[in-house]
Amino acid sequence: MAIFSVFVVNKAGGLIYQLDSYAPRAEAEKTFSYPLDLLLKLHDDRVLVAFGQRDGIRVGHAVLAINGVDVSGKYTADGKEVLEYLGNPANYPVSIRFGRPRLTSNEKLMLASMFHSLFAIGSQLSPEQGSSGIEMLETDTFKLHCFQTLTGIKFVVLADPRQAGIDSLLRKIYEIYSDFALKNPFYSLEMPIRYVVPLPRFWSKPPCSPSLCAFPQCHFEV
Repeated sequence: MAIFSVFVVNKAGGLIYQLDSYAPRAEAEKTFSYPLDLLLKLHDDRVLVAFGQRDGIRVGHAVLAINGVDVSGKYTADGKEVLEYLGNPANYPVSIRFGRPRLTSNEKLMLASMFHSLFAIGSQLSPEQGSSGIEMLETDTFKLHCFQTLTGIKFVVLADPRQAGIDSLLRKIYEIYSDFALKNPFYSLEMPIRYVVPLPRFWSKPPCSPSLCAFPQCHFEV
């Protein structure tokens, strides 16, 4: 069981805070000889499979690691350019791990805006007035939980379908947001939350249960 992501969306549908607390799951890992029998292309600063599905590797999968070294965007953790490295015959045989890529910042902004619109549509489709809108969406791999405040701020959590205590977590995140963003004189309403404030500076003990806290080392950004 796990918390995958946390989103905070303002009343206009803009994403003002987002946190991922998971690593992309590796779909396949294989050792290749030269020449590489897959077509890789750079898209949105990610190296993706464009052609050559095989052995669990699918079109759209991203290169996650090369010879055990993690890949971030188009570079490995040790600074090598992925396509240049894979184009050099001297580097073979090479082990490449593939999987679904992380969402880019632009994709997260777009998805937050789309959910805001779906939330409004859900409220309008209700046969009764005063609908709360979408509170939960369920799939076979995750649940989306949403809590909207009276001022229209939406707190969205993506979690494992078996994860309990999400309602308490959403309200705790709202409480932290109220205490450390809204009470900050330098924070402008509806604007992105950026500056990290460690909560232990203000709390003698963590404000939430470690089993529920979605924030690494219990922090919030204002």
